[in-house]
Amino acid sequence: MNAWKSRVLSVHTDHLIDLAIAEDVGSGDITTEHLPNPGAKGRGEIVAKEPIVIAGLEVAARVFEKFEPAAAFVSEFCDGDWIAPGTVIAKVSGSLRTLLIGERTALNFLQRLSGIATNVRTYVKELGDAPDRPSVRLVDTRKTVPGWRELDKYAVRVGGAYNHRMGLYDGVLIKDNHIAAFGGIPAAVAHIRNQVSHLVKIEVETSTIAEVHQALAAGADVIMLDNMGLEEIREAVKQIGGRALIEVSGRVARSDLKRLADTGVDIISVGALIHAAGFVDISMRIAPAP
Repeated sequence: MNAWKSRVLSVHTDHLIDLAIAEDVGSGDITTEHLPNPGAKGRGEIVAKEPIVIAGLEVAARVFEKFEPAAAFVSEFCDGDWIAPGTVIAKVSGSLRTLLIGERTALNFLQRLSGIATNVRTYVKELGDAPDRPSVRLVDTRKTVPGWRELDKYAVRVGGAYNHRMGLYDGVLIKDNHIAAFGGIPAAVAHIRNQVSHLVKIEVETSTIAEVHQALAAGADVIMLDNMGLEEIREAVKQIGGRALIEVSGRVARSDLKRLADTGVDIISVGALIHAAGFVDISMRIAPAP
């Protein structure tokens, strides 16, 4: 299994599932607890109501396991698969109470993560592949739901794009406010370079060609072109001339992707991969076991 896939059921995700269950169930499900037969068995089918890229199957399975370790969650699909409307994504069996109580929490995870993966896939398809175009990496940002970053970024990978840094702890990115605090790009890069390991790359955010030259002179490994126009981006790529990786960012629309890729940049970061994604339509049909 890929390393990024192995993160989906981390300790943090398990804790998030516990929080979601506590939020929904509270002191108890006062509807389901009054079922006449507490030992009744049930079965459920989770169904796609629209075309989706599925993500979060293991998380949904874990929700039901929290209520009943022996509950069975079976799917013929894997995260990343394209699912047609009307398709049964997974079948769940166990206590009828388990299915009724766990339904909404499991669906919330599936709908959110699949929503991101489906949204990302549309960007990936729009970018496409061109034999005469250098490889461009589409990445996300830190614009995630608080507490959900690990899962949000997992869904981005499922959708076919890549992750930028996970947090402030795993990459140096000198942004405009850092530059102001340090007294300019040269000072910021020099100070941080003297403090971090030689193995750590330093990225600098720039918004003008003059700042691009400052970042180059300071020895930046990656230069972000923030909110620049297309012609300015082309000029920046020409000036950088392969001496640093180039990331373009700032209000990138899906329709911009091919034009940006054709400028010669290496990375396109898009916050909307995550923050503009909505829930997809997935439902669960539950019935007593025969």
